[in-house]
Parts: sequence; structure tokens; C-alpha cells
Amino acid sequence: MPELGKYAAAVLTSYAVSLLLLAGLAAFSLWRARRVRAALRKVEDRARRHG
Repeated sequence: MPELGKYAAAVLTSYAVSLLLLAGLAAFSLWRARRVRAALRKVEDRARRHG
């Protein structure tokens, strides 16, 4: 790891916040994909029944 000197806390905090935001974005994307997939399944089932 490079020597960050007096900026170590700011740099490491920035990395931590960035990683947390990326993890949150990935989790949100997976959650949304499940919801959309379930909604699509409902629509397709309804279309099959009434099609």
C-alpha cells in the first residue's frame, strides 16, 4: 500500500464510502430485478390464462 501521509484518513474513508455505495447499488439492482421479474411473471401468467 502506498504511503498516504496526512491524507490517509481521507483517502481510506473515500475508498470505504465508494465500496459501500457500489455494494448498495448492486444490492438495489438485484432487489429491483427480482421485483420486475415477479411482475413480468404475473403479467405473462395473466396473458396465458386470458390469451
